[in-house]
Amino acid sequence: MTNMETGASPERRVSAKTFALSCGILASMTSIVLGYDIGVVSGATLFIKEDLKLSDTQIEIVSGVLNLYALVGSFAAGRISDIVGRRFTIVIAAATFIAGAILMGLATDFAFLMVGRFVAGIGVGFAMMIAPVYTTEVAPAAYRGFLSSFPEVFINIGILLGYVSNFFLAKLSLNLGWRLMLGMGAFPAVLLGIGVLFMPESPRWLVLQGRIKDARHVLDRTSETKEESEQRLADIKKAAGIPESCKDDKVDVPKKNHGKGVWMELFIKPSPPVRRIFWTSLAIHFFQQASGIDSVVLYSPRIFEKAGIHDKNASLGATMAVGFVKTVFILVATFFLDKFGRRPLLLTSTGGMIVSLLGLGVGLTVIDKHPDETVHWAVGLCVSTVLFFVAFFSIGQGPITWVYTSEIFPIRLRAQGVSIGVALNRTMSGIIGMTFISLYKAITIAGSFFLYMSIGIVAWIFFFVCLPETRGKSLEEIGMLFGLSPEETREVELPPESNGRGQASSSR
Repeated sequence: MTNMETGASPERRVSAKTFALSCGILASMTSIVLGYDIGVVSGATLFIKEDLKLSDTQIEIVSGVLNLYALVGSFAAGRISDIVGRRFTIVIAAATFIAGAILMGLATDFAFLMVGRFVAGIGVGFAMMIAPVYTTEVAPAAYRGFLSSFPEVFINIGILLGYVSNFFLAKLSLNLGWRLMLGMGAFPAVLLGIGVLFMPESPRWLVLQGRIKDARHVLDRTSETKEESEQRLADIKKAAGIPESCKDDKVDVPKKNHGKGVWMELFIKPSPPVRRIFWTSLAIHFFQQASGIDSVVLYSPRIFEKAGIHDKNASLGATMAVGFVKTVFILVATFFLDKFGRRPLLLTSTGGMIVSLLGLGVGLTVIDKHPDETVHWAVGLCVSTVLFFVAFFSIGQGPITWVYTSEIFPIRLRAQGVSIGVALNRTMSGIIGMTFISLYKAITIAGSFFLYMSIGIVAWIFFFVCLPETRGKSLEEIGMLFGLSPEETREVELPPESNGRGQASSSR
């Protein structure tokens, strides 16, 4: 190659990074729909309870059940994205959530509201699965962590938008305000549906369909040099079982490439490295939600009320501050993921969350013991530790859960493996959201946060012992960190005449 082809000219470098960034932003906008729902429901339930005369148990269900409904979408999205492509799966996610948001805004009773929550939940499940997969597969290794953290960025932006919506629409009539809060969730989904028209398909998915020319075109636009583009294509072809010597624009890919046998390989007969990857993914998703983040985000108004802030507007204002802090710190994490690595940020994040939960539990305990007076320092401690808790969550556990789990699966197992992780994540989120009120009534609200703190300690130990660093490594190299051989990083076995020509390289 000439210097012109291999050199990273400033113009090409900027163009490639800008295009990859644009793709990551558009794909990650799918996560806004989950964030907006989480944020808006925290305040909307205050008015839904009064307007529709719902019990605390029904409010728990309204708050948390969408995450369980999302299981349907997340399980379906893995297989569907392998069939129709990552790009069209994003369209399905947006369209489904639009329908759900409209139904929720029109709800006249609890049953009608549950129908809307179900439809919206399916859309959320699709969105949560496809955003990290698409972004990981489009992004070059050099800034994959930066781009792959965008889904969490947009979740936080969505949460903040939901809180802002609560604060301003709370001034409308009781019957109208909460309906607009929920119904306005359709607008970001509409923008996403338009934006997806300008996105390319994932180059890895294109290779799995045998569309080598189309994949090369996408890689050329997202790589800083022609050499990098060719190396990325070679790595993907090797992982897909396509001989490196094959220069055709379109090839026939074995049918087992389209997902057959994946569930068998994950559940029934996993190799030891695949088993380790699978359980690592599940553990990260479990600990992210078991830390109690959704209890804080969904029930901030109640927490602040328990802390002594009884004015509804003041409570919603403090809740909006939670959303603002959460969004700011997720942006900080986005810029440091590829600089400091996954492990340091994850361990710092979890440690900070443990200390914050301890402070919140102590503050709430003191307030509970002085019901007839306002202990100002304890109120301040509760508010500040809630803010510290969401800040620490946002610099590590929030984004790294999605980045790490989308990186570690080999290409053949990635879509379904990520979808299972999303399913567990949403299950835990639903359980936390649907039990928090009952939990704090049983063991006190302070006791609830002490329980989350103990889970956080176990999480920190697990992260320290079990998670290797993946920063800056190709997706194929990451598999080897978990013990996968070069042969196991392939998508399928090579045909006999190709043996030896399609092994994944161990270095870039």
